[in-house]
Amino acid sequence: MTETASVSDVNAQTASRPLGLWMATALVVGSMIGSGVFLLPATMAPYGAASLIGWGIALCGAVLLALTFSKLAIHWPCTGGPYAYVRRSFGDLAGFGIAWSYWISIWSGMAAIAVAFAGSMGAIFPALTSTPVRAAGCALVALWICTIVNLVGLREAGRFQVLITALKLVPLLLFGLIGLWFVDSHNYVPFNPSGESLPHVANVTVILAMWALCGLEVATVPAQSIRNPERTIPRATVLGTLLAGIATILACTVVIGLVPTDVLKASGAPMAEAAGRVWGPSAALGIAVLAAVSTFGAINGWLLVCAQVSLAAADDGLFPRRFAKLDKNGTPAFGILVGSVLATLLVIASYSRTLVELFTFILLIATSAILLPYAASSAAWLRSGGRNGGRFIAFLALLYSLFALSGAGAEALAWGVVLLLAGVPIYWWMRRSNKGIQSSPSGS
Repeated sequence: MTETASVSDVNAQTASRPLGLWMATALVVGSMIGSGVFLLPATMAPYGAASLIGWGIALCGAVLLALTFSKLAIHWPCTGGPYAYVRRSFGDLAGFGIAWSYWISIWSGMAAIAVAFAGSMGAIFPALTSTPVRAAGCALVALWICTIVNLVGLREAGRFQVLITALKLVPLLLFGLIGLWFVDSHNYVPFNPSGESLPHVANVTVILAMWALCGLEVATVPAQSIRNPERTIPRATVLGTLLAGIATILACTVVIGLVPTDVLKASGAPMAEAAGRVWGPSAALGIAVLAAVSTFGAINGWLLVCAQVSLAAADDGLFPRRFAKLDKNGTPAFGILVGSVLATLLVIASYSRTLVELFTFILLIATSAILLPYAASSAAWLRSGGRNGGRFIAFLALLYSLFALSGAGAEALAWGVVLLLAGVPIYWWMRRSNKGIQSSPSGS
């Protein structure tokens, strides 16, 4: 009887926690490797090889943040990620602000990634994006296919993420490693064509690079759906950050070395441009397919995270209760649908912009919105007393987050403040509706 009960308990836990190490790692890698690696070389082209300083600082900062989130996940293995950590340390108002900021960064980023997917598909099938309406339609088809996959259930979404991650990580690494043999060192000269000081270049390029590294924390968000979260989440977070970070920096370094700066600035598909120059049109087409797979997988991963963030906040009475309701598959369907609808509206509202314009605009807004939760999470670990060590790492992670945030520029920061303040009425409405929110977050 005891053995039978034990097996039954294990099966029950597995069913209720469908995400294992590889699924959690794939969620991190898949969320990090999206549109950034394929479009950022063009965005950073004005800074030439000096942009590699930003990439190096960004990767070091991402590793510091990954280590900090690993400590937080061990100490507080609960659903919600940055939101849950900040609420435990600083209370309801701070928790709501971080949840709201993080939630905005996710669904707005989903919109940008969906548009980037359309751009990739346009390189393969030009007719699909020959008009702004067709391009928007292509983006929305991808968004809603991923929505349906997530509505089916977390296990299916996790398995799909493992497959998509493998399909994009391996070719990206191969591109970077093989491309090194064809790099022309003359493309790295002049080192800093912008004429700006190196500290300024570093400040600007760090936040641009962070777009490609955002997502390092996503394994902490669906913690209650992950098996052995105290062990799995730290491993998945650090392993996923290193895999995605190294692959991204390697690929972008190669692109800079393969394509002259003046050509790179005007390229809407810089990695495909690089591949085409070395291996011909077929290679360029292959990279376009890789970009489409990569962005598609990123949409899928961020949809899963978007629903989990709103679910955790709703469980604690900070978001409307509908976000906390699960369907028969154990899926927060309402949160998935709301995130998809908001991303859809953003795509429709912005469809007349060019791909690069939309990408840059959303990049700065979304990255600024996510750096605030990063900084607050690092502060939460310092506030907690930094048990099990890591206080110095968390302090460095906090400094890095603030440094990266300062590079966003006045316009992006102003938009971030406006979006953050837009959540204040929601917070006070929920306070009045609940007549006092729970004293501790769910899962504590």
